[in-house]
Amino acid sequence: MTFEIQVVESRPLRDVEEVDIVAVELLRQIGYLSRRGETVEEAKESIAFRLFVDCFLRRRDKAWTADEMEAFLETSKPTVYRHISKLKNLDLLEATSMMDKDGNAKKGYKLRYGDISRAWGLVEAHVELSMQNYRRNIDHLQTLLER
Repeated sequence: MTFEIQVVESRPLRDVEEVDIVAVELLRQIGYLSRRGETVEEAKESIAFRLFVDCFLRRRDKAWTADEMEAFLETSKPTVYRHISKLKNLDLLEATSMMDKDGNAKKGYKLRYGDISRAWGLVEAHVELSMQNYRRNIDHLQTLLER
């Protein structure tokens, strides 16, 4: 599995009371949403935002197939998979096996543990391990430079 997150200095968003605004800012900070100059309202209309917030955060108990997300978001399957891939690289989603309306086995996706706070604990563990490995590489580089 590949783990990938953008780490930037940020301030806590505790003074913001609207879920969508906090979600946009957090998703920008971690690199899931673009940090380019679009407004919060524009970001909220994006497929990336709607997929994560409307599908996975607001319906935490539901597993979604790619076909369901494609229809719900009125977009293409490649677009759905591009965003699923980003969320999987953050390790926020888990895959599950489910049946479609015709009784066929399909892969579904849902928020890991059905809880953003618990899912984030796994992200923090990945970041900690990554930072330890960076430190090991820095120390090794320093040792090589001192030879």
